[in-house]
Formats: sequence, C-alpha cells, structure tokens
Amino acid sequence: MSSRIFQNVIIQMKDAVDRTIGVVDEQGFVVASSELAIIGSRLDDFHAYAFDGTDKVVCTDSRSYCALGNEGGKLDFAAFVEGADQAAKTICAVSAVAFNEARSNYEEKHNKAAFVKNIISDNILPGDVYVRAKELHFVTDEPRSVLLVRQTDHSDVAAMEVIQRLFPDRQKDFVLNINETDVVVVKSLSSPEAHEEILKAAGHPQRHRREHQRKPPAGAGRPL
Repeated sequence: MSSRIFQNVIIQMKDAVDRTIGVVDEQGFVVASSELAIIGSRLDDFHAYAFDGTDKVVCTDSRSYCALGNEGGKLDFAAFVEGADQAAKTICAVSAVAFNEARSNYEEKHNKAAFVKNIISDNILPGDVYVRAKELHFVTDEPRSVLLVRQTDHSDVAAMEVIQRLFPDRQKDFVLNINETDVVVVKSLSSPEAHEEILKAAGHPQRHRREHQRKPPAGAGRPL
C-alpha cells in the first residue's frame, strides 16, 4: 500500500520536476518512480548504512537520497532524485516531506495502531472515537489491558522491535512508541477476568512466586 501512496505523490509532482524521482525500500529496490521502467529494480548506489539515523540528504555520484521518517528509528524507505547537484538535493528534501506527509495522512486514516495511539495521546475528540472505530472495523467492546514499558537506564531503539516480537498479532495487540523511553502495549484479553493473561504479558514477579509455591519440593511423593 505504501508504494501506491508514493506513486500518487510522484504523479502529482512529475510535471513540475524535470528529474527522475522515486522511492526505494531499505534494500534499495525501487517501489515507486516517475520512470516506470525502473520500478522493481535495485539501485546499486544505494547503501542503507550511509544514512546512520540522519534525515539529511545523502549523495552518490548519480543520485541524491533522503530517508523518510519512521517512528521505530529503522530505515524503511528513502526518496531519491536523479543528480547530485544542489537542485537535486533540494528536490529530494522537498519530495521526502511530501512522501512523509502522504504516508502519515494515510496511516492516520486507515491504520488501527495510529488510531489507538491517538486515543492514548488524547489527540482525538471523544465524540470521534466510536465513529473512527466503526470506519476501521475496530472492535470496541473487547477487553484489553494497557502496559507501559519504560526504559529507565538508557533508551535503545531496538527495544521496540524486541517488544513487537513478543506480541506478533498486530490485528489485536498494539505496540506503540510514545517517546524516546516509553513504549505502550495494548494487549487483547480473552475475558475481562483474565488476570493471569495480564500478569503473564507483564512478566509480573508475583505470578512467578505463586507458580513456584505450587511446585512440590524436590523428592516429594517418592517412596522411602
């Protein structure tokens, strides 16, 4: 779906720009471009490590690249423009802004995770919650627990990926990056009284102590 969003932006910009513009994924494959023949091919001069977390324009001998914004901190897409001169750098930076805005608007309208994050961040009017939930086919009467994961010592961008692996069902469980140190997990429960599910999801020590107490001591039940 992202490629279609990017291609729509390119179609609108094509007449105003006399350069080949487009978007590549993290591996350098073209997902959208004003030159249709190169879509699906890999650009050999693209190297993901060249960005190193920066949003500035990176130039090669033949193209200019600019990473598109991503909340997880991991490069997923980058805008590119033919040429490495100042005009190409400017076009690339402006294109990246347009691509980011288009993707953000789409995700805000169609992404359930963005909807949940807007509720947590209080960025949606209470009267609009049920309207948006109906548009997204979001189940509102399902029991859920909300867990806050806070990095106290130092923040690590890899923490988001680790937590997402623990909750792989992205249709029912939502892992949201709130700021540099806080990650919120909205976990779907089988029933409102499913306290064990909440403790298991949180790794609560009290639960582990109860399980340990239920285990028989070593040697119990053995004949003398």
